[in-house]
Amino acid sequence: MKFIQKEIKLSAKSRGFHLITNEILGHLPELHEVEVGVAHIFIQHTSAGLTINENADPSVRRDFEAHFNRMVPEDSSLFEHTLEGSDDMTSHIKSSLLGQSVSVPVSRGRFNLGTWQGIYLCEHRNYGGSRKIVITVYGS
Repeated sequence: MKFIQKEIKLSAKSRGFHLITNEILGHLPELHEVEVGVAHIFIQHTSAGLTINENADPSVRRDFEAHFNRMVPEDSSLFEHTLEGSDDMTSHIKSSLLGQSVSVPVSRGRFNLGTWQGIYLCEHRNYGGSRKIVITVYGS
């Protein structure tokens, strides 16, 4: 059994849903050594999340952002926790809805995602900055 664990820093992204599959893979040159396994990808933040979805049409990511903004509006009068701004508590809620981790099968040294699937960073803050990700790969 082989184990790989890395903590990486993603480049800062604007608010929205961003494909980060290639950015993650760029930090995992040793992935080719894993014939069969699982990659667990975890974000160390409470105001951003991770998910897997459509990787081809950018309108999907824009629609996600629009939907989450309607579902959890930035209205300070609705929340007590607004110390860091109107996007503070809404970011925590959105992050909790999506989650902080995804798991991806590894087959023959590659992520075994579907044809149209990619890993998203879901950035909910107006100025979130760089984000830390822990990637753990295990397999043989």
